Parts: sequence; structure tokens; C-alpha cells
Amino acid sequence: MPGRRDDLTRLRAALTAFFALDGFVFAGWVVRIPAVKEQTGASASALGLALLGVSAGAVVTMTLTGRLVRRYDSHRVTVACAVLLCLSIALPPLTHSALALGAVLLVFGSAYGGINVAFNSAAVDLVAELRRPIMPSFHAAFSLGGMVGAGLGGLVAGSLSPTQHLLALTVTGLLVTLVAGRVLLRIEPLAPAERAAEEEGPAEKEGAGRRPDRRTRRLVVTFGLIALCTAYGEGAMADWGALHLEQDLDASPGLAAAGYSCFALAMTVGRLTGTTLLERLGRTATVVAGGTTAVAGMLTGALAPSVWAALFGFAITGLGLANIFPVAIERAGALGGPSGVATASTLGYGGMLLGPPAIGFMADWFSLPAALTSVAVLAAVAVLVAVATRRATVPA
Repeated sequence: MPGRRDDLTRLRAALTAFFALDGFVFAGWVVRIPAVKEQTGASASALGLALLGVSAGAVVTMTLTGRLVRRYDSHRVTVACAVLLCLSIALPPLTHSALALGAVLLVFGSAYGGINVAFNSAAVDLVAELRRPIMPSFHAAFSLGGMVGAGLGGLVAGSLSPTQHLLALTVTGLLVTLVAGRVLLRIEPLAPAERAAEEEGPAEKEGAGRRPDRRTRRLVVTFGLIALCTAYGEGAMADWGALHLEQDLDASPGLAAAGYSCFALAMTVGRLTGTTLLERLGRTATVVAGGTTAVAGMLTGALAPSVWAALFGFAITGLGLANIFPVAIERAGALGGPSGVATASTLGYGGMLLGPPAIGFMADWFSLPAALTSVAVLAAVAVLVAVATRRATVPA
């Protein structure tokens, strides 16, 4: 029906806007981490504990958002979390201690975690409705938003204070939320992917119900573990990439900010081609190829002796990690609905929960380049998990 197709097109556009907004706001904060670190006078390990606030807030909220989505629907929860996200991004530059920074990042992380579960749940339902593996395209919008946010952040780093920059992000984000939110709230939320479940078989049918069987829960956790290994890498690049370039390779603040831009650009390109890749290779092969590429890229990025070689390694890492997280979240959502998305997202962003403090402490004990090689280790673990469970997971 033409009206139905138009609604689905508008829904896809609105969700894409929120994915892009999420990446844009998050990257705007990321590129100002060095300035906020200097402002608070925090050591590497103290900064790592403060950054833990983002991940801790996200993980705690994710465990609750699945229930909120079931009760209030994914569209309304997405809009509410977007408003909180845009307001909270202005808070970090107002702090002057690692403790205060950690507290405001807890609020920011709560909004970040909530919106990720909400719009991923809506995207999973849309994927089931369209019956095409378009999930990477939404995450491409996140990466594109991150690239733009990091690029603009690098450009204004020398002219705007962190307070002015992040306040501008608040205003921009609220304007985007106003426009995209009106569209989203006018569209009736899609029912959980029951139609897809009816076609996929018993395991998928359990995903539509409230109490999935033990096998389904194991599969959801498996996808969550894969997401954890790759989210660790994304969090490491976001939180520590600029510091590595600036402190270890003597890059200027603007060039250091380009590290995340290179990573986000490569990830965007990888995700824009993700649907085609998944249709041709299948999910397991895509995860294995991506994880192997990420291992090589991160070893180059962490251990390269020059800025340009490190930037190249960061780009290869982004290309490798591009489609692993979207595949894991989409499969978990297809199996378990909003609760599956919440479970996999909680485990996935648990990687970000472990990443900041782990890398901070390893940087103090050894060095930051050595600490960043842990990203390659976990990417290899994701490959091994995918290969070991390929016969137990949903067919590609």
C-alpha cells in the first residue's frame, strides 16, 4: 500500500536522523576529552574512572529500557532519551574534578544507553517489516554523525572553549530532535517482529514471546558477547585514540582529533556497504572477515611509529569493526525483541564499561600503545566466538 510504504520511508528517515544525532553528539564530547582532562587535572587512571561514568550509566539504563520500550513504545522512549542526551552533553566542561566529571558523565551515559536500546528496537522491527538486512545502514548514520562531529570538533578546538562547543551541540541536537521527533511520534510503532518470527522457526518464535527458551537466551548472550568485544574497540578509539596521537606521537590537537574522524569515516564506508556484504557473504563470514581486519588494523594503529601510519591503522580498524556490532544487535533483537536488544546492548556496552578503566590502568602500568593492543585481542575473541557458535546460531 502506498500509504504504508510512505510511513516506512519516513520512519527509516527519522530513525536514521536519531542514529546520526547520537554519533554526532558523542563524537563532539570525545574530541574534547583532552581539554577536559587538562581542566580537571586528572591522571590517566583517574580519567579512566571518570569515563567509566558514561559506560556505567549506559549499562544500568539499558537493563531498564527494554521494559520501558514494551510499555511506552520505542518511538516515545527514543525522543525522550534524545532530549536528555542533548541537555547532558553541555555538563562535562562545567566540572573541575574527576569526581564531578564522572557524576555528570553518568547522566550523559544514561541517556546514551537509553536511546541506543530504543532506536535499535525500532530499527529491528523495521528490518523485520522490510525483510532486508538494512541494520548496518542505521549504524552507518551513527558513524557518519561521529565523523562529522569529530571533524567539526577538530576545526573549532582552537577557537571555541569546550563549554561553548558542547553548548552548541546541545542547541543543534534539540533542533534535530524537534524535527525528527515530530515525524517519529506521528508514526504508529511497528509491532515486534512476530511476522518474521512466524517464518523463521521455533527459535525466532520464542524471540517474540516474553519467556524465550534456554537455547534462545544462550544465543542472545552469544551475540551480546560478540558485541562486547567490538564495542570495547569502539570505546577505546573514542576515549583514547586522540590522547595516543597527541601524547605518544606528538600530534597537534587538531590532527589528534582526526584519528577518530578516520576511524568513523572507515566505519561509515563499511556500514554503507554492509547490506550488500551481508546479502553476499552471510553473517558469520562477515563477522570473521571484519574481526580479522580489525586485528591487523589495531596492531598497526597502536604500534606504528608515525602519526600517519597510526591514522591508517585506525581507519583499517574502523573498516573491520563496521558491521559486527549491527549484526549482533539485529540478531539478538530478532530473537528476543526489545529485551533481546537490551540484553545484547548491555553486554555490548559492557565492553565500553571495561574499556576506559582497563586501558587507563594498563597505560599507567605499561604504556598507552601497549594498552590499545587489547582492542586487537578482543576482536580476535569475537572471531573465535563467531566461528565456534556458527552452527548453533540462526542461519545467515
